[in-house]
Amino acid sequence: MIRSIKPSTFIALSLIICTLAACSSTPKKSSGPIKRPPHSDSAPHRNIDIASIPNAVPKREPHSKYGNPKSYVVFGKRYHPLSSSKGFTQRGIASWYGTKFHGKRTSSGEPYDMFAMTAAHKTLPLPTYVEVTNLDNGRKVIVKVNDRGPFVSGRIIDLSHTAARKLNIIDSGTGRVKIKAIDPGQYRSQKPTQSAKATPAPPQKTPSISSPKPHPTTLPSERLFVQIGAFSNSRNAKNVQKDLYQRLGPKLRIDTHYSDTEKLYRVRIGPIASNDAAERVHTRLNHIGFPGSRIISEPVISH
Repeated sequence: MIRSIKPSTFIALSLIICTLAACSSTPKKSSGPIKRPPHSDSAPHRNIDIASIPNAVPKREPHSKYGNPKSYVVFGKRYHPLSSSKGFTQRGIASWYGTKFHGKRTSSGEPYDMFAMTAAHKTLPLPTYVEVTNLDNGRKVIVKVNDRGPFVSGRIIDLSHTAARKLNIIDSGTGRVKIKAIDPGQYRSQKPTQSAKATPAPPQKTPSISSPKPHPTTLPSERLFVQIGAFSNSRNAKNVQKDLYQRLGPKLRIDTHYSDTEKLYRVRIGPIASNDAAERVHTRLNHIGFPGSRIISEPVISH
């Protein structure tokens, strides 16, 4: 004789069966690039010596069959990967991704390693090696593009945590950069780009901010400044300049610039001889109440 099952018992058994079925099911393999929407990400919980992690070394590699479709769609927008990266350059905003995707498969099929020198780009062939320059401080790194993204408006590249830290954009989350594709064949015949230095630890004593002296490592192609602020009103710029003279003394070189294109008065310190000297000036300004200051690199225009 078959005993009848109470409705409540039947519902409970059904829920258990459905739960077990869900746990044992195998997820379907994605048929396109990994979709990485805007997210709340974080840095690793352990400190690493980023100075010990070298730049990616460009080498010839076959294109990923999986990561280079003719086109793909993410969040309703279609992207067309390039067939070649030759001569590719781009300027825009860089971001970074960390623990949330560490160990997960990238669009090329490789596992994402936030400690490696890698990056994600929407259309460059996978893999492509690129040089990334932080336009605000002049720092440069070389990374291997092995993933797709970032799928956020206005951003052109997503850097691994280590690469972003070398460029000093971790705290701000984003940074203005220039990216330039590297030809592995030409790279081997040239001197590799030096890896960007790690962000220095806060000094124990407030450093002096006397006028920077010439340094033998100064790059002739660019000049470094620390910009305190940019103002549309010249009076505001002069007030900041006057305040800085009162705090730091008359020996400090400060220039107020006016740009015809931007129509801004820019209060700056410089040119400064090296990245290290610029970092010291920037730290000093933070100490005396100018946290909005930033390091800027500008090309030298020859006449």
